[in-house]
Amino acid sequence: MRLETVDGLRIATFGTGPRLIIAVHGITASLMAWGAVAGRLPDGWSLVAMDLRGRGHSAALPGPYGLPRHAEDVLRVADHVGAGPGAVLTGHSMGAYVAALAGAERDFARVVLVDGGLPMPLPTGVDPDAAMAVTLGPALERLKQTFPTAEAYVDFFKRHPAFAGNWNADVEEYVRYDLTGPQGALRSRVVGAAVLEDGRWLRTETGRIGEALSAIKAPLRLLRAPRGLLNQETGMHPDQLAAAWTARLPGLVDEVVPDCNHYTILFDERCVRTVVARLTS
Repeated sequence: MRLETVDGLRIATFGTGPRLIIAVHGITASLMAWGAVAGRLPDGWSLVAMDLRGRGHSAALPGPYGLPRHAEDVLRVADHVGAGPGAVLTGHSMGAYVAALAGAERDFARVVLVDGGLPMPLPTGVDPDAAMAVTLGPALERLKQTFPTAEAYVDFFKRHPAFAGNWNADVEEYVRYDLTGPQGALRSRVVGAAVLEDGRWLRTETGRIGEALSAIKAPLRLLRAPRGLLNQETGMHPDQLAAAWTARLPGLVDEVVPDCNHYTILFDERCVRTVVARLTS
């Protein structure tokens, strides 16, 4: 992994192959969300991931945040690494929405949305912050906490429903990368204000997301996890939502990756093999 910083954005390049994948992480994640995928790429491929502003080692970059701002950053990184129309663009969770916005602005070889990217309108009368409290409540609470040691932070994640029984070295590397602060008061690098601003945009600008999906010219694929953020039985994109969008976008290929949740789709060995195959073939 080669690290560099461009205009305040931390960028990691995994691999040395000439064929490029530009990868975007989720709302409370970091570039290391792509570590397991990057480590299993076939010869000839490289993966470029970045810490979005307000996350990881790009946490100091100021707002405004919002998904269009992230899409601009993604395209700037693509320019920096020389990613032409033959590159693949992908994103996980919120990163899939960012990838949709970026993919609407520029040609890529294909765009792969990993358990995200389909508009999820708020029910009438529901406040965006209330909706976020339901879906992101545990993650938002974590951002307020401090931990005495790195091991305590790791143990906290090991108890997360999505990772219980699914722990491995790639998950641990992802978790440890997120830590900052002095010993005795370690905390996540993620900026809470960035999460709130991005979450509001995601839930209130569904029309713009739909327009972006419709504008993508590249082959478009959705990879869905059948289980959710807390390993619950209903995934982030249920069958009914996916069916509505495959009907609206005939070029959208929808695929459920069996026996994984919103997080393990990027970390479980078997699920990762499927993600890698769809990115590279």
